Amino acid sequence: MNHSILIPAFLAMLSLSACDKPTVVNVPPPAAVPGPAGPAGTPGSQGATGSQGEPGSQGVTGSQGETGYTGSEGSQGETGKTGGDTTVIVMPPAPAEPAK
Repeated sequence: MNHSILIPAFLAMLSLSACDKPTVVNVPPPAAVPGPAGPAGTPGSQGATGSQGEPGSQGVTGSQGETGYTGSEGSQGETGKTGGDTTVIVMPPAPAEPAK
């Protein structure tokens, strides 16, 4: 008899645990809307003046360099020979054929 009561109790427990339980959704509160701006506050006091820096030191001018020597002139070349009766004609290159 103990088995006959336990089996329906077990089946009831299984059937109730398989039920679909609704999930709780937390809705956030609406965002607060800012109101109009208030009146302007009083101006603050003026800050202290900063300290003055020290003046920089004057640089020393360097000494003037010496002028270099003039180079020697090269030797004169020989006079070239005069040309003969040959005439050279340079033809311009043929125009390229257009791409198809």
